[in-house]
Order: sequence, then C-alpha cells, then structure tokens
Amino acid sequence: MATHSYKVFNCFHRKFTITEQGPPPDVEKAFSDFTGAAPSMTADHLLRFLTEYQRELDCTLSDCQQILSQSKKDDDDCEFTLHHFFQFLLHHDFNSPINSQIHHDMNAPLSHYFIFTGHNSYLTGNQLSSDCSDVPIIKALQRGVRVIELDLWPNSTKDDIDVVHGRTLTSPVSLIQCLKSIKEYAFVKSHYPLIITLEDHLTADLQAKVAEMATRIFGELLYYPQTDSLTEFPSPESLKGRILISTKPPKEYLESKQCGCDGKDVEKESPDEVSSLSDHTSEVEIDDKSAPEYRHLITIHAGKPKGNVQDALTAVGPVRRLSLSEQALEKASECYGADIVRFTQNNILRVYPKGTRLTSSNYKPHIGWMYGAQMVAFNMQGYGKSLRFMQGMFRANGGCGYVKKPAFLIEKGPNNEVFDPIRTMSVRKTLRVKVYMGNGWSSDFSETDFDSYSPPDFYAKICIVGVPADIAKKKTGVVSNNWFPVWDEEFEFPLTVPELALLRIEVRDDDKHQKDDFGGQTCLPVSELKTGFRSVPLYDEMGDKLKSVKLLMRFQFT
Repeated sequence: MATHSYKVFNCFHRKFTITEQGPPPDVEKAFSDFTGAAPSMTADHLLRFLTEYQRELDCTLSDCQQILSQSKKDDDDCEFTLHHFFQFLLHHDFNSPINSQIHHDMNAPLSHYFIFTGHNSYLTGNQLSSDCSDVPIIKALQRGVRVIELDLWPNSTKDDIDVVHGRTLTSPVSLIQCLKSIKEYAFVKSHYPLIITLEDHLTADLQAKVAEMATRIFGELLYYPQTDSLTEFPSPESLKGRILISTKPPKEYLESKQCGCDGKDVEKESPDEVSSLSDHTSEVEIDDKSAPEYRHLITIHAGKPKGNVQDALTAVGPVRRLSLSEQALEKASECYGADIVRFTQNNILRVYPKGTRLTSSNYKPHIGWMYGAQMVAFNMQGYGKSLRFMQGMFRANGGCGYVKKPAFLIEKGPNNEVFDPIRTMSVRKTLRVKVYMGNGWSSDFSETDFDSYSPPDFYAKICIVGVPADIAKKKTGVVSNNWFPVWDEEFEFPLTVPELALLRIEVRDDDKHQKDDFGGQTCLPVSELKTGFRSVPLYDEMGDKLKSVKLLMRFQFT
C-alpha cells in the first residue's frame, strides 16, 4: 500500500492511498482450476494452462520449465504461486494479444494483399507549406510502410529533379537524397518488397535521369519486370528484398495530359493543382521511344482510364494499378461496387486522400479495404483515429506491411458474384472482451499530467471498427483518483465480417471541466487476437509504444 500526495494552492496537501493490484477473480479461478487447488503451479500445470486456456499450441514443457526457472531467479520464493502466475500474465512477451510472427501465405500475387501505403511520403507536416524531407520517409519505413510516394518536378533550373508537392508553398528536397535514404532504410522493418509510386511531372530527358539515378543507387535491389505487360503480379515472397517502381508509362501519361482528362484519371492533390507537364508536352514526342530507360523500370503500370470509372474497372488486358480519391471511390462504390471488388482481385487499386485534407488528416481506411483496395494511401505525418486504424491493421502478420486479404475478397461465386460490403449479413462470430485493470501510468507520466490536485480518473473505451454493421462503441465506468484502475468489465461484440474488424482500445482521464485527457491507445486486428488472458501494451497519440502502460484483458470468441 502506498500514498500519493498533492499540494493544493501551495497551502495544504491532499493524500491518496493507493492499494496494490491483486489478481482478479478470473485469474484466481484459472490458477485453482489448473493446479487442482494446489498452492503452487508446476511446469505441467502451466503447460496445460497455456495450451488449453491460452491456446498457445506451440508451447512445450521445456518452455514452461524455463518460465518457472526465470521466476525463481527473479524472486527468492521457490514456488510458482498465484502471485507469480498473476505477474506472469502481465508480461507482454509471454502473453501478447496478437501473433508477432509472419504467418500468412506470402506466395500469392501482390493483388491479394493489403499493403501498408503512404501518401506524399516526403512531407513533414501539412500539404501546403511544410518542408519536404527524407526524414518522414525514413520514419515511415521504420514503421513498416511498404509503399512510398514521391512527387517529381523539375528543379528551378530545369536540369535536375526535386521531390515537392507541386504548386504549393512546400520547400523541395532532392530526389537523389530521397533515393539514398530509401535504399538505406527500405528493409529495416520488413524484408518484403518496397514499392515506390511516382507522380512525375517531368520531360523525357529528366525521366531518363530518374532512371539513371534509380539504377545506380538501388543496383541489384531494383526489380526489373521480365515483360512490359504482366498478366499476374509476382508474389511478395518472390520479391523479398527488392524495390519496385509504379507509375504511369511515359506515353500514356503524356496522352492523358493532351487529351485533357486530368480530372478523371490523374491524381490531383488539391483543387487548383495542375501538372506542369502540360507546359512541356509540345517539346516531347509522344511515342514509345520517350524515355525507354524510365519505362523499363516500371513493374506496376498505372493504367489510364478511358471514359468513366466503370470502363476503367471492367477493362481487360494486362494487370495494372488504378488511383481513385476517397471521394471518387465512395461515389463509384454506390453504383459499381461489384466491379471494384472484381477489379481488385487481379489488379491494384490505390485510394488517396481528397485534396481538402490540407492539414494531412486521413479518411476511414475501411472505405477501401471493404472493396479489396490494396493501397489505401495515408498521410503518415498526420495523426488521429484513422491513422491508428491503419497502424492497427498492419500490426497483423508480424508487422511486415503485407496482410493477406480475406478469401471472400479474392474469390468469385459460381455465378461470378463477389462480396458485397453494403449488404448486411448474419452474425458469424461474437467477440467477448473483458477489461480487468491497467497500470504503468505512474511510471510514464508525471504526478500532475492528468490532474493537478489528485490522481487520474481513468476509464477505457472499447470499440469495433469495420464494415458498417459491425461498428460499435462501449466504455467502462470511471475509476476515480487511482493510478492503478481496476474495472473488471466485460463487453460483447457480434461480428458479421470479423476478418475486416479492428478492436480499438483507448484509456482517458475523465475531466468534468474540459476535454478528457489522453492516457494511451492501441488498435488490434480482430482476426489476429489470441484468446485467454492478454497483456496489452498501449501507445501514444502518434503510435509510439509507451514504456510501461499496459492493460490486463481477456479475449474469447463464441
């Protein structure tokens, strides 16, 4: 038992007694059940608990003996008692909420995966006036992002290439600096392929210069397609350690500029942004001989829609990538939802933020994932709930940046029918979430970070994010004046599409006079949740893991 003292108005002190957390009744019952009511647990008991209750099927008796041996080293008590069992459950390394290993089939075509994708990856802040730099690119790669976007423009003297958000007040960074940083950090987090999407606004001579730079800097890391027209994309496994280029081939890009169809098929990041390439088209001959070195680098061709969106979605031919804004996707999905799903079964769909998101905010990623969109492009330099959803999805599959799409987004029915995310389906699975307690705030925060005159009043929000039918929000009661809250509350979430559901957990300090203070969050893919008692670490608002804060929870499926 301990006390916390707060000084009020520099006149007197308020003292609060803090009671040490003990094992909740469910933990006591599990200990008793698996020990046969004995006062201590043997390695055999622990193995039964881990395999039968926690469903850790790969655990061995040797693993359990090591756990007990380590416990004896940490504590003079030679027995593995209820206290030691409780402390063991709080260890994230032993009882993480999701699988930390890569376990999806990585031998399918790239189109069968959701891919961790950045938007305007070079911006340090907002879309209009922030600096361009390789620093946010490095940070994105360190977080596991697998698609980096670069906007290429001629420099002020027209003899080199800048990476900059065109027609804005953003300051440029050189392409060569970005490419060098990409090479250095491309595979620090994941060994699966890195894709660079280029929005180029260059003349043919500068495109050739880009090809020379990429070839020289990346060397053998750069993947060259064996054919100009792929009928199927290669697999992530076959591309491990390789860098791929995705952009519109020079001839198609120039044709789209001359025919004036920018508004339909060329990404425009803000309403008034117009590519400077239109100023140069008269100088460049539009044929397949334009920048052949550059065209040779392109593995994932960004196709040119001719006519309306449905025509682009249903066109046959080589596999390709199509880009749609979040607004264009939402509009297209109202009429052509099935066509979008069919398109993404073999081709790649990239969704990007609308131009009015000048503060680098983000949209809800499920508008893309529900239709099989592989590249849901996000402003990684921003923050907010939507970015946490993105981070949560890509904690799946060992955080490698590639998540295998559910089978229903890849397969067709006997009559060519495909998954319809708008249609409400019956409940297929119910997730039961129990929130026991949390701790670590007193280590990671100062005494007055939440309240100046008393300990925090914590509560937990438990939400499901997914298809519209599965969205749900719950929250615990408030535990007043306590750095070590014990809630012991359970919630049920019926799920119609559990494969696309994310579990969002957030802890806040209840504040009667202003906005509730943030105390940590995490977002976890429901399809990856491990059952049983789990130690769940929390993250700050930007997605960085807090040093000590964690929750003890239990997950069960019925």
